[in-house]
Amino acid sequence: MYLENIKTPQDVKKLSVKELETLAQEIRKGILNRVSNHGGHVGPNLGITETTIALNYVFNAPMDKFVYDISHQIYPHKMLTGRAFGFTENSRMNDVSGYSSPLEDPIYDNFEIGHTSTSIALATGLQKGRDILGGTENVIAIIGDGSLSGGEAFEGLDTASEIGTNIIIVVNDNEMSIAENHGGLYNNLRLLRETKGKAELNFFKTFGFDYYYEENGNDIASLIELFKKVKDTPRPTIVHIHTEKGHGYQPAIDNKEGFHWRGPFEIETGELKHSGGPSMNYLLGEWLSEQIKKDPKLVCIAAAVPDSIGFSPERRAAAGKQFIDVGIAEEEAVALASGIAKRGARPVFSTYATFFQRTYDQLAQDLCVNGNPAVLNIIGSSIYGMNDFTHICFFDIPMLSHIPNLVYLAPTTYEELIAMERWAIEQDKYSVAIRVPACNVLHSTEPCDADYSQLNKFKMVKRGSRVAIVAVGDFFDKGERVVKLLAEKGVEATLINPRYLTGVDEEMLDGLKRDHTLVATIEDGCLDGGFGETIARFYGPTDMKVLNFGVKKALYDRYDINELLRENHLTDEQIVADVMALL
Repeated sequence: MYLENIKTPQDVKKLSVKELETLAQEIRKGILNRVSNHGGHVGPNLGITETTIALNYVFNAPMDKFVYDISHQIYPHKMLTGRAFGFTENSRMNDVSGYSSPLEDPIYDNFEIGHTSTSIALATGLQKGRDILGGTENVIAIIGDGSLSGGEAFEGLDTASEIGTNIIIVVNDNEMSIAENHGGLYNNLRLLRETKGKAELNFFKTFGFDYYYEENGNDIASLIELFKKVKDTPRPTIVHIHTEKGHGYQPAIDNKEGFHWRGPFEIETGELKHSGGPSMNYLLGEWLSEQIKKDPKLVCIAAAVPDSIGFSPERRAAAGKQFIDVGIAEEEAVALASGIAKRGARPVFSTYATFFQRTYDQLAQDLCVNGNPAVLNIIGSSIYGMNDFTHICFFDIPMLSHIPNLVYLAPTTYEELIAMERWAIEQDKYSVAIRVPACNVLHSTEPCDADYSQLNKFKMVKRGSRVAIVAVGDFFDKGERVVKLLAEKGVEATLINPRYLTGVDEEMLDGLKRDHTLVATIEDGCLDGGFGETIARFYGPTDMKVLNFGVKKALYDRYDINELLRENHLTDEQIVADVMALL
């Protein structure tokens, strides 16, 4: 066993190439230990193992600086920098983060990184800072998994070339993004692979980079020799390596998309341990795939994560030209949707709320200022979603609800989701975002409205007095439970489904003043700038008391959902107690 004796990268340098190859197998075992028990990024980490070993063998971390893009490929780095304990069979999920984090290790992790296409740009800052302060260290950015298609990666390449000093960019080309690669850039990477880096047409050389290619990207000895050549280079340099995603684990090789990230699974077979039922976004994707067959104008857009909304390779193929994946390029996706709508077709762009953060200006300027009727499905918007603080998805209401000309809808059930989706696709007046419920799939026997063009009309589900509960989206069922608990205490409360997050129903809210003294809002998201504050502002000059229930603004990291609910007074019992205390 070599891994258990490696406490710092200096220990890697003591091993022979043969011993390093054994170390690679031990690292792969550690990766599979973690992801099979807790879930995580499988294929990217398996494929980068030899590269990480060779980098630490040749360079001198922490003096030389490594910046891992998106952190899809960070696990081997963690194991070689004293954190192998987080990858043993008995390790706990929170022993180590799944991402680069100086909070966890300020010596070897230079930045908090969880979003894509940032490594080169961050590294140019280290490059320029070193030059200003007279340093001599190497700056190495590692990028792969389709991240080159993100706009910040292009900007980083441009700046690195302009600065013109030592920066080494390792392009880990495993022929994949999260799903397959998309975009003309990857045609050039394929050409470079096919010509072993000798093609005259070379994207990287157009920036003025020195360029090196290594076909055997999973061969430690070859990588060591190449990294020795570029170490201490005085110029911006690209090291383009061809690796295999999932290398060393056959299920991940056979199903590269399915094993990019995977929940807990059986190592022997690769089968998931817990399958669960279909998610709301999966059911929405199922519905959209059927609508494509009926509506030749409908175009579904993805940004590298098509399976997040159930668009499997089979569904993508069936959709043909009515489906487009722009790769990791959400800004392009929003602008593309605006243009498609302008031309008269019906675009629907779906991705996770955390990734919409990358495209705020396009939402405001390219889409909403132009008033084009595109549909945006905001996925995972919930405290029940991804919970690493780089991937938190519950800041969407403050981000989106204040963009002029955007209608943001919050359905409470599957039936209401589909009704809103159908209306949003068929109408031609508004840019519409839909907050796809992220909790358990709820169904309703109540009829849903088919037309949402009369904006900001809330739905009063139950009329009571004294207290009104306004419960947003997938927390509407929490609102229903709160109303039942209040009834047990003798308070027959009003229950409202607001449906719209971008405005208030002034008529309904004014009407509550006659026989209500308290309005409580409940939302599955951030309180600061959230829906509840909009209601509080409306009632500000009046005698109406307002209670807002949601999550306080903070960077919550790998939180326990039950603790988060309790800390933010979001359990049903806490909400009822707070309401009763004000009555």
